[in-house]
Amino acid sequence: MSEHVKKYNAMELMICLAARFLEDGKTVVVGTGAPCAAAMLAQKTHAPNLTVFFEAGGIAPLLPTMPISVGDSRTFHKAIMASSMIDVMDACQRGVVDYCFLGGAQIDMYGNINSTVIGDFMKPRVRLPGSGGANDLASLTWRTMVITPHDKRRFVPKVDFITSPGYLTGKGAREVAGLPPGTGPYKIITNLCVMGFDEETCRMRVESLHTGVTKEDVVAATGFELIWPEHVLTSGEPTEEELEILRNEVDPMKYIIGREAV
Repeated sequence: MSEHVKKYNAMELMICLAARFLEDGKTVVVGTGAPCAAAMLAQKTHAPNLTVFFEAGGIAPLLPTMPISVGDSRTFHKAIMASSMIDVMDACQRGVVDYCFLGGAQIDMYGNINSTVIGDFMKPRVRLPGSGGANDLASLTWRTMVITPHDKRRFVPKVDFITSPGYLTGKGAREVAGLPPGTGPYKIITNLCVMGFDEETCRMRVESLHTGVTKEDVVAATGFELIWPEHVLTSGEPTEEELEILRNEVDPMKYIIGREAV
């Protein structure tokens, strides 16, 4: 990684980049942490009409401060509805949710996510929290996004267990499995780069490298072969306005942006 003096940390960069993908007038299901910060930042900048859903039932709240869980009372603050998980998942099933954010311990080249076990399912080395609503969100929302650190333990050739389906084994596999056509992984935002998915193969494809990051850095941190475009773009750095809003309005206590991203 080349030398570059930055006025922001990796977490701030990932949140700002994720926020830019959330369009005005769209809908998104978020949990707490970086996805929530990204949604709040988007609302306070370019997407004031972004509708945020929380898994526990808060629909379109006006978040006063950063919530600490999806059931935090702040996720219902001035909301359109103080509903329940059933209504949120029903909205996903009806196809009215554009985006969701997910995370996990492992992700493969097709965007399949594992948050269930590391190792054999019957005798795992590590047992993880599991799906919660993640499988529903990955299966039914139109576009899935992930914010995650980038290393070989996470980016693996094959996940040990598919908790949340990506493109499964490639193009057309989601539809064969009975999932809605046109849905699937969209963007993977890491501390090294932004990745999307190739239309023909549905494999992970690098779209931009962050300032100071090289192709070799990404290859060394990935456990499978990525698709590379002929010309790799450079990710845009956070603007002064984005950083000011993120630091002073979205997360002034540094619950999220104070965390290490690597």
